[in-house]
Amino acid sequence: MTTGTTIIDVRTPDEFALGHLDGAINVDWEGATFATDVSALDPVGTYIVYCRSGNRAGHAKTAMEGMGFTDLTNAGGLDAAAVVTGLAILH
Repeated sequence: MTTGTTIIDVRTPDEFALGHLDGAINVDWEGATFATDVSALDPVGTYIVYCRSGNRAGHAKTAMEGMGFTDLTNAGGLDAAAVVTGLAILH
C-alpha cells in the first residue's frame, strides 16, 4: 500500500462499527448517499475498497470506475484487506 491511499469500507455503518481497518472511511454501498459521498473524493486518488466478502466492494469499484476513478483495488473481505494493506482491524 502506498502513502496517500484511501481505504474505503463499503459495508453498512453497523458492520463498520463492529470492526474495520485502521484509517478506513465508511461509504455504505447500500446507502442512499453512496454516489454523493464518492463524488466528494478525488477521482485521481488511489483507493482500496473492501467489504465482508468482496462482493459489495466489486460493485462499488465498478460504480466508481463509471464515475471516472481509475486507481481502484478490490481487497475483498475485511480479513483479506487487512493482509493486503498490512493495517490492523480496529474493534
